[in-house]
Amino acid sequence: MTYTDEEICTQFGENPSQYEGAVSPPIYQTSLFTFNSFREFTEAQKLERENYVYSRGVNPTVNILERKLAALERGETCKCFSSGMGAISATLHTLLQNGDHVLLINNIYGPTIQLAEYLTKFGISYSFAEESFANWEDQIQDNTKLIYAESPGTMLMKTIDLQAIAETAKAKGITTVIDNTWSTPIFQKPLTLGFDLSIHSLTKYIGGHSDVVGGAVIGDHALVDAIFQYGYQLNGAVLGAHDAYLINRGLRTLPIRLRQHQENALQVIEYLQTKEEVVAIHHPSLETADKPYIKKQMSGFSGLLSFEIKHDDFAIISRFIDALSLFKIGVSWGGYESLVSSPLKDDNKQQLLEQGISPGLIRLSIGLEGATLQINDLEKAFQQLS
Repeated sequence: MTYTDEEICTQFGENPSQYEGAVSPPIYQTSLFTFNSFREFTEAQKLERENYVYSRGVNPTVNILERKLAALERGETCKCFSSGMGAISATLHTLLQNGDHVLLINNIYGPTIQLAEYLTKFGISYSFAEESFANWEDQIQDNTKLIYAESPGTMLMKTIDLQAIAETAKAKGITTVIDNTWSTPIFQKPLTLGFDLSIHSLTKYIGGHSDVVGGAVIGDHALVDAIFQYGYQLNGAVLGAHDAYLINRGLRTLPIRLRQHQENALQVIEYLQTKEEVVAIHHPSLETADKPYIKKQMSGFSGLLSFEIKHDDFAIISRFIDALSLFKIGVSWGGYESLVSSPLKDDNKQQLLEQGISPGLIRLSIGLEGATLQINDLEKAFQQLS
């Protein structure tokens, strides 16, 4: 049976008859589960990744969320973690070993790069293939065991042809992993395009309310089960039952929230296009004519975007950001609230230029307050520039 995304987000994987008809499943806030006999206990331990024994393994509340996310991504299995980096770390630690090479494609989330650098102490190497490189396949080495991608990518929101990457990787026996947080499974389903694993920071759009931190990895059962056995249980990045409940609550409204994030973002982009101070805007909706694969792999666009202004002085960027009031200054994105940030600091301009990032870059997470309020707030900041 095929379920719509809306059905999955609201009712899939739940059985009210199991919990007294409660429309909202209870929170199984327990560290362990007891048994009627010692034999029953020892038999359950033999399959601890399937049976309820200890909540560092499986928990009913967390399982509901995992079933929903697996169904949304069209994957066999999902494992949830206490953070997005917990999911990323567990995946890389499980799938890589001494002598392996990782190819990072597109602009990658900073802490993921830091993790790749840390893994070099264990004999695991990495290299980059930016989206603009037409010869990214030449970056594949004889010992490349993993391709790790983001699309859209961090800061510049560039997209890459996921199906083309997956086909090349499969032909060479390379495992493919993507951070799919920007689009969520509502707007992009990389597993249907051939990727092996899809990773999410549940902290962002899926949680949606800036009140919980979590992560997930979804894909083939054998791969996810290996990550569960080693990277998850041994590293211990466990998602608690109450956090799983909060994320599942956010998931119920994900489709409608994303549509509003998208609508607001598209109106803000139209406004930014009228400003002389803006020299570039980064959002996949502006690239569809140049990259036909976007329409094939994406069914919509979230509310995270960035733009560049003419000025690249820290004091001027600070003045612009400080003039905002609706847009709050902070890390992360994907919540109900509008946020603003910039990669620029008072000592890293040259470093950004070397990374291909303009010092005048400003990132916006477009929230749910409405485009009119958001545009009015931005107008106040632009007036500070003039």
